[in-house]
Amino acid sequence: MGTIKIVVLGLIAFAFGTAAGVLGGKLMCKLTGGKVNPLIGSAGVSAVPMAARVSQKVGAEADPTNFLLMHAMGPNVAGVIGTAVAAGTFMAIFGVF
Repeated sequence: MGTIKIVVLGLIAFAFGTAAGVLGGKLMCKLTGGKVNPLIGSAGVSAVPMAARVSQKVGAEADPTNFLLMHAMGPNVAGVIGTAVAAGTFMAIFGVF
C-alpha cells in the first residue's frame, strides 16, 4: 500500500510540475509579446530528454518550422537541478545523512 501512495504522489507532482511549467510559459509568452513559445515551460519537469522531445514534437505538429528541442533542454536541465536541490534539502531537513 505504501508503494502505491508513493507512485500516486509522484504522478500528482509530475502533473502539477507540468501544469505550472505550461502556465509559466504562457505568462512568459504574454510578457514578451509572443517571443517565448509556451511549450518550453512543459519541458521543465526533470524527465530528460523526453519532456524536451515532446515539446519539440507538439511544436512541430503545430508549425513545422518550429525547432524547440535545444531551447526546451534548458528548462529540462534546470528541472533536474531543481529536483536535486529539493531532494538535498529534504534529506538535510529529515536527517537522512
